[in-house]
Amino acid sequence: MFVGHLPEICTNNSTKLCFPSNSSNDQLEVSLPLYLESLILHDNLLNGSISTWLYSLPSLKVLDLAMNQFTGSINEFHSCSLESLSLNQNRLHGHIPRSLFQQVNLRVLDLSSNSLSGVIEFDQFSKLNKSSCRIREFPNSLFLLDVSDNQLQGLVPIPPPTLIIFSMSNNQLTGNIPSQICNASALEVLDLSNNTLNGSLPRCLGNFSENLLVLDLRNNRLQGMIPIFAKVKSLSILNFNDNQLEGPLPQSLLTCKKLEILDIGNNKINGSFPNWLESLPELKVLILRSNRFYGPVGDPTARFPFQKLRIMDLSNNDFTSHLPRKYFESLSAMMESHAGEFGYMEMKYSYYYTESVMVDMKGVYTKLAKIPKIFVFIDLSRNQFLGEIPNLIGRLKSLQGLNFSHNELSGSIPPSLRNLSNLEGLDLSSNQLVGVIPEQLADLTFLEFLNLSHNKLVGPIPHGKQFNTFENDSYIGNSGLCGFPLSKTCNNKQEQPPSPTNVQQAEDDGFEWKFVWMGYISGLVIGLSIGYIVLSSGKFDHWFSQWAVRRMWYKLNARLRGRRN
Repeated sequence: MFVGHLPEICTNNSTKLCFPSNSSNDQLEVSLPLYLESLILHDNLLNGSISTWLYSLPSLKVLDLAMNQFTGSINEFHSCSLESLSLNQNRLHGHIPRSLFQQVNLRVLDLSSNSLSGVIEFDQFSKLNKSSCRIREFPNSLFLLDVSDNQLQGLVPIPPPTLIIFSMSNNQLTGNIPSQICNASALEVLDLSNNTLNGSLPRCLGNFSENLLVLDLRNNRLQGMIPIFAKVKSLSILNFNDNQLEGPLPQSLLTCKKLEILDIGNNKINGSFPNWLESLPELKVLILRSNRFYGPVGDPTARFPFQKLRIMDLSNNDFTSHLPRKYFESLSAMMESHAGEFGYMEMKYSYYYTESVMVDMKGVYTKLAKIPKIFVFIDLSRNQFLGEIPNLIGRLKSLQGLNFSHNELSGSIPPSLRNLSNLEGLDLSSNQLVGVIPEQLADLTFLEFLNLSHNKLVGPIPHGKQFNTFENDSYIGNSGLCGFPLSKTCNNKQEQPPSPTNVQQAEDDGFEWKFVWMGYISGLVIGLSIGYIVLSSGKFDHWFSQWAVRRMWYKLNARLRGRRN
């Protein structure tokens, strides 16, 4: 790993570079590499400004100084030989030099993750003085432009038709998305997220590129309806989160058979639950949070709906009726163990685009900058679901987060939740749940967050393991609860509620004693009946006198034998 500054041109000889030597007074002089074509020094600890001699190399094609600690501005290049420039992840500031738009062979331009400002305008290409680079016509060859995570301003520029990756996320862009963007028919990644764009979406967005993999426009101020999707059959990620979009979710998304992530949370999209989404065979992340959806959920038409789904967030809508039991039965990816799966969900251009989502995990909205393959999560909170929590929820053994809070659920907490051995957050607060907290929940050794507040739970709070770490906030609003950490102590009757096994034993013992008493009473009745029949007959006197004589004769003989002896 290299540390320090790049060498500078010697003050006494402009054709040589000076390197400091071990001696404080001497310098090592090296001829200027005028014919250098590639310089790759990425992922080091180089700092200071970028040496001026680099901008003068007449044959330089590839310059990669990414992932260092360079400061200062980017100077103008004196030649038109560049094909790839990567200065991303440094500390550079200032404007993007105009000479970069005169690099007629430029294919890769990555200036992301700096503090660059100003306006970027692709129309500077068309204004290029072609004679300055000694070419007869301009070969537009740029296929990657990444200037994300800077401070760039102005309108969204119109990209050249050859562009494949176009990322200007996390800047300060304003205005509409121009419809001319659809002329870039080779685009595979379009990321304009985290700006202040407004206006409606161009209708052509759903039709302009059959190769489009990523369409990320989240965290803007876009309005209107989502366009019809017809030609983007390769689409893998669609993220419109946190805008002001309205109207129904277009069913034409069914043409996107490779869709893995659908995030339209925090908009004004309405309609009933789009159960047709269950037919998307690759869908792994579904986020409909904070919209205006309504009605029941869970009337699947597909035979095996949502088999690959790992994140399901339907929170803060107006969904009604019972929890989607039939969907729970089919969430195969949530039932399987992912212990051996490491890393993150990735796609073709994962180096230039990273999938991320926001989830309400452990009571706090958290951004997953990357989505771990093992992350499994369900959030159905803040709706109007009613009825009981089905026992089969215990089959979803890979769940790490489960949130059913702020609904109208009733019944008891199912002990089957003990099977969720990977669970880290459980929120069942603000419902109508009754009964005791199952002792089995103490077996959830990874549980870090628990909220059972504002229900109608009674009895002692389980103790031991993770339950010793939870505070009063986890249980407030349940006047019938007692025990640590609450100040209300439990009496003897409350300390140990009868287990289902003991109740069953008592019922079984009672069942056996019923038969004993039935036999006793039956025998007594039969005996009295026979006695009455004998006493009422005339032969009783004769039978009784014969029995008395034999009894007295037996006793008399016994006494005589005793005297003789």
